[in-house]
Amino acid sequence: MMLFLVCLFLLGASVTYAGSAPPTPAELQAVLAREDYQPLKPSGAAVIEPLLTLYQAGDADTRRRVANALYYLSIKSAHAREVLMQDVHTQHPQLRLAVQWALGRVSDDTTVVRVLLDNMENDPNPLFRDKAACALAYDQVHLSEKQHVLLLEGLVRALENDKDDVRRIALQALHIRTGQTKDFSPDAPVNVRQPAVQRWKAWVAEYRKNIYGD
Repeated sequence: MMLFLVCLFLLGASVTYAGSAPPTPAELQAVLAREDYQPLKPSGAAVIEPLLTLYQAGDADTRRRVANALYYLSIKSAHAREVLMQDVHTQHPQLRLAVQWALGRVSDDTTVVRVLLDNMENDPNPLFRDKAACALAYDQVHLSEKQHVLLLEGLVRALENDKDDVRRIALQALHIRTGQTKDFSPDAPVNVRQPAVQRWKAWVAEYRKNIYGD
C-alpha cells in the first residue's frame, strides 16, 4: 500500500542577508549547498531569476535544490512555472518530487493542475503518482476559487480509476481539501463504490454551481 505523506522539507536556522538585494551568485550557491533557504526570503521576487538561471544551467541535484527553494519562497512566477514544467516528467526521483511540489507554489495556472492530475492517475511509477496527489492536496496555494473547482473535479473523476492506489490517494486528497469522504471505499468492488462516486459527483456539481453561478 502506498503511503500518502505530507510533502515538507526541514529548514535549519540561518542568518539572513541585510537589505533586499538578491544574494550574489556565490552566496546563492552557498544557500543551495546548505539547503537552508531562509536567507533568500528578504530578497523576495528579485531572487527568482537568479535561481532560474542556476536551474537551467545546473545538474539534476542543483535543479532539485532550486525547486525546493522556489517551494519555500512560494512566489508566483510564470517563468518559474515554465522552467519547472520542463522536468515535470523527469525520471530522476528526487528532482521529479521537488518539481511536482514546487509547481503549485509558483503558479496559479490550471495547466499545472491538469499535469499533476495526469501524473497522479497515469504515471507508471506509483511513487510519482502518490506525490502528485500530495502536491494537489497541499501545494496549490495560488488557485482562485474557480480554479479550485477544476482541481476537485479532477480528483472526483480519479475515484473511478482502475488502479486502487489512485482511487485511494484521490480520496485522501479530497478529504484533505474538503474534510469529506462520502463513505467512498477505494478497495471495495465497483458496484459498492459507485453510489459513493455518484454522491461525490453530485457534490462537486453543486460546488461548481455555487462558485460559477451556472
